[in-house]
Amino acid sequence: MTGSQLLVITKAPVPGRSKTRLSPPCTPEQAAAIAGAAVADTLDAVRAAPVARRVVALDGDAGALNLTGCVVVPQAEGDLGVRLAAAFADAMAGPGGALPTLLIGMDTPQVTGDLLAGCLDRLVAAGPGSAVLGGAPDGGWWALGLHAPEPAQVLSGVPMSREDTAVRTRAALEGAGLTVLDLPVLTDIDHFPDAVAVAALCDPGTRTHRVVTGLREALGTAS
Repeated sequence: MTGSQLLVITKAPVPGRSKTRLSPPCTPEQAAAIAGAAVADTLDAVRAAPVARRVVALDGDAGALNLTGCVVVPQAEGDLGVRLAAAFADAMAGPGGALPTLLIGMDTPQVTGDLLAGCLDRLVAAGPGSAVLGGAPDGGWWALGLHAPEPAQVLSGVPMSREDTAVRTRAALEGAGLTVLDLPVLTDIDHFPDAVAVAALCDPGTRTHRVVTGLREALGTAS
């Protein structure tokens, strides 16, 4: 795994800008607390994976985020597809050239270093001309792995945050000549019921589990 890298695209957890679909029932401050916990747990998993390089494409101020061991690049301007494509380009322009790269967001904090390493193993084993895509139950995707930055340019034409985003992403990548292999399907955090479901999958010692469990009790809701 030493010849590959992980790329995390995330916003700094700021009330009113982070995970806004968690409100209601969460306040903006509570939504930002969940986002902050999810970012921290995701970065812990990234640091646990045996890769050559770890890159964070960050929107906002690093603030209290622990970015130890990560190279930080600013996100580009534009909609999400444009920013994803630019993040791949920036990460793959680093030392050593275009390493096989797996991009993830911060809203699947149930990931582990072993899971991420396994996803990269699948990408590397498939070789150039391949991609790996991890879908989500809502029709989106949580992970995308590529061998080169050029195919990521198709993301700028894919509508994001829709129930057919993963299907359209796969079609765009295949249209660019890639063979697309599946990764495990993971639930990502969009709405509060998602946060509850994801927290239940996280180790009790993780920040996401503690924060979401505490908020669930405070809000008096099972959803």
